[in-house]
Amino acid sequence: MLVSNSFGRTNMCGEVTAAEKGKKVVLLGWVQRRRDLGSLIFLWLRDRTGIVQVVFDSARDEKLLNVASDLRSEYVIKVSGNVELRDEKNINRDLKTGEIEVIAEEIEILNKSETPPFGIEDETVSETLRLQYRYLDLRREKVRSTIMKKAQVASSVRSFLDKDGFIDIETPILTKSTPEGARDYLVPSRIHESSFYALPQSPQLFKQLLMVAGFDKYYQLARCFRDEDLRADRQPEFTQIDMEMSFVDMEDVISVNERLLKHVFRETMDMEIEIPFRRLTFKDAMETYGSDKPDTRFDMKISIINDLVEKCGFKVFTDACEAGGTVCAINASQAGFSRKEIDKLADVAKLYGAKGLAWIAIDENEVRSPIAKFLSEEEIKSIIDKLAAKAGDIILIVADEWERALNAMGQLRLEVARKLNLIDNDKYNFLWVVDFPLLEYNEEQGRYTAKHHPFCSPMDEDFDLLETAPEKVRAKAYDIVLNGNEIGGGSIRIHKAEVQEKVFEALGFTKEQANNQFGFLLNAFKYGTPPHGGLAYGLDRMIMVMTKSDNIRDAIAFPKIKSAACLMTDAPSLVSEAQLDELGIAVVEKKKG
Repeated sequence: MLVSNSFGRTNMCGEVTAAEKGKKVVLLGWVQRRRDLGSLIFLWLRDRTGIVQVVFDSARDEKLLNVASDLRSEYVIKVSGNVELRDEKNINRDLKTGEIEVIAEEIEILNKSETPPFGIEDETVSETLRLQYRYLDLRREKVRSTIMKKAQVASSVRSFLDKDGFIDIETPILTKSTPEGARDYLVPSRIHESSFYALPQSPQLFKQLLMVAGFDKYYQLARCFRDEDLRADRQPEFTQIDMEMSFVDMEDVISVNERLLKHVFRETMDMEIEIPFRRLTFKDAMETYGSDKPDTRFDMKISIINDLVEKCGFKVFTDACEAGGTVCAINASQAGFSRKEIDKLADVAKLYGAKGLAWIAIDENEVRSPIAKFLSEEEIKSIIDKLAAKAGDIILIVADEWERALNAMGQLRLEVARKLNLIDNDKYNFLWVVDFPLLEYNEEQGRYTAKHHPFCSPMDEDFDLLETAPEKVRAKAYDIVLNGNEIGGGSIRIHKAEVQEKVFEALGFTKEQANNQFGFLLNAFKYGTPPHGGLAYGLDRMIMVMTKSDNIRDAIAFPKIKSAACLMTDAPSLVSEAQLDELGIAVVEKKKG
């Protein structure tokens, strides 16, 4: 690595190796820890590349040892000295630099540090405290390496796309509010009284306009903003790897992105991944795994058992079948769950909308189930046979509306897998989910809404169903899934104004509403729009999965907490009356309840 010579630095701390034996090095960094043995002081010096051990020896320089004895954790220092090999018995296999140590000859304290509110190496510190002092948290090896991995991935992506003929183009941050699924973050305009900009939820409309403009292949590492309830894999502001291509179909987009991911994993993870990836339709993903982003690192597939129970004596099952719903089951093989553990699984099912959980436990000499009295021996046997269950297994069953039942079962599947340690954390399983519904019915709004966004092209063969059976229309949409996480998604876009108008109509937009919200896009479609499509990755979520983290905050340098607040800066915060007056804004206290 090239290093700055402003302070005479010759090497980064984590990159001093046995090859430098006998050489003089100049190092800059933070004191990680100090071990004082009287006549010897061992110092761990840290920078972004890692740690190196520096030795101060009274036999060599008493004054230097006295300076070192005053050093404390997180002091910033400059050290120069000679590189020596450690004795074989003293090699530290846990450090990249563990074969060597630097025998100090000079030291300069560049800045002192107060005692930090927590030890940089302390893994027990609460996340609240760490985020309050995020600049210290970022010094921790785990967090620092995640942020550096993100930079490597971003660089690798740019390198691939640049060579593949894509053009890096910025799109606006201050833009028009358009309904795209989540709430907008609004920015008041001082010049245009009572008017607002919106921060972009994605560059969706602009990248389509770039295709209209003829740029053919666009990409951008774009900042996006969504005012939505946060989860472990969501943040209010995040980064997309955004791309769009002209004159392509779904196969073209998938091919480019499989090659991109192969390139990125080879360069940044030293890992060869096999392409092409497996594909599942949305329907098959839901009915096999209970999720449109299934984790395929373990088996435990779902079985739909409507045909076995539609005429049984258990009303919950028969009612679901008669209403067109689903009765689905999984086999928790050799689970050995207690009744208390099964009750907890029932709570998981209820949390995700199911009304309850039925179960059948197969013992050596008997079958136990709270619903056994409602089912015949033949019906119970048919369920056991379909699930290939044997002694020691427990069959879990949910009955409800199709999506609700399968979603709840999908969550149960994951919970059981975690309890039984079935998930191989060393695997990276990719797959494509395709053939999503174009629309879904929103009970609260009393209308259809877009499953992804309003610009996805409907399947050609389904187009006529838009007026008669909109729920059956499939989209030319595709999601890329890694280890049960949707890391990216895209579609072939609508490129004809008349088709876009039909989709807006199915979504309940009047022509006036569509023109008011998207007139600039519809107008652009009048001037020769090429067929086009693309895909966007959530870079932060992608890094979260690649680094085996369970929280997206680890992949963002300065993240927000669940309430979308920043503990370090105290954002959001109140602003002065003068600022509000200048914008013509009055803050009104929100009525409770």
